[in-house]
Amino acid sequence: MEIKQIQAAINKARDASRKRKFNQTFDLIVNLKNIDLKKNKVEIFVDLHHEKGKKIKVCALVGPELLDQAKTACDHAIVSEDFGDLDKKKIKELAKTYDFFIAQATIMPKIAQTFGRVFGPLGKMPNPKAGCIVPPTANLKPLYEKLQRLVKVSAQKQPVIQCAIGTENLDDAIIADNYLTIYKALITNLPNRENNIKKGFIKLTMGPAVGVE
Repeated sequence: MEIKQIQAAINKARDASRKRKFNQTFDLIVNLKNIDLKKNKVEIFVDLHHEKGKKIKVCALVGPELLDQAKTACDHAIVSEDFGDLDKKKIKELAKTYDFFIAQATIMPKIAQTFGRVFGPLGKMPNPKAGCIVPPTANLKPLYEKLQRLVKVSAQKQPVIQCAIGTENLDDAIIADNYLTIYKALITNLPNRENNIKKGFIKLTMGPAVGVE
C-alpha cells in the first residue's frame, strides 16, 4: 500500500459526504480474513506521528506520590483515599468522559476493586500495553503527550477493525500518514500478515466507506 492510494480514498470520502455543522472524523476500517479471533485476538496500541485533531482526555488514578504532578499533567486526577467517595454512577460518568486512565502501579489492587466492574466491560481499565500503569516515580507529562497520539486497534469478536485517525479539518497528508502507520503496525501483529487483510476502507462520520485500492 502506498500513501497516494490512501490520499485518493480520502478525496473520494470527502466528495461523498456533504458538509456538516460539526467537524467529522475520519475512520480507518479494515476487514480481516482467515483469522480465528478466539486464538488470535487483535489488540495493539499504535503511536502515531501526528495527533488526530481531537483532544484526548486523560484521568490519573494515583496515590499521594503522584497527585500533585497528575493534577498538572493530566485533565483530571483522583487520589486513592477518595476512591471510596465514588459510586457506580460516578464511575460510569468518568468512563464516559475520559479516553484513557493512568494508574499508579502500587495501588492497582485498589483500582481494580473500585473501578474494575465498570471499566472492564467498557475497555477503560488502565492498560500496560498503552504504558498507562506507571511507578510512583513516573514522569506523567511525556505519557500524557503520547496518549494524544495513541490509537487502540482491536478486533475481539468480529473480524473488523475500526478506529479514528483524524478529523476532516486536518491536512490529507496527516490523515493518510496516520492510516498508513496503523496499517503497517497491524500487519506486523497479524499471524499471516497481509494474508489476513481482506479490504481496507476510509470513511467520514456521516459518509459512506470508501475502499483503499
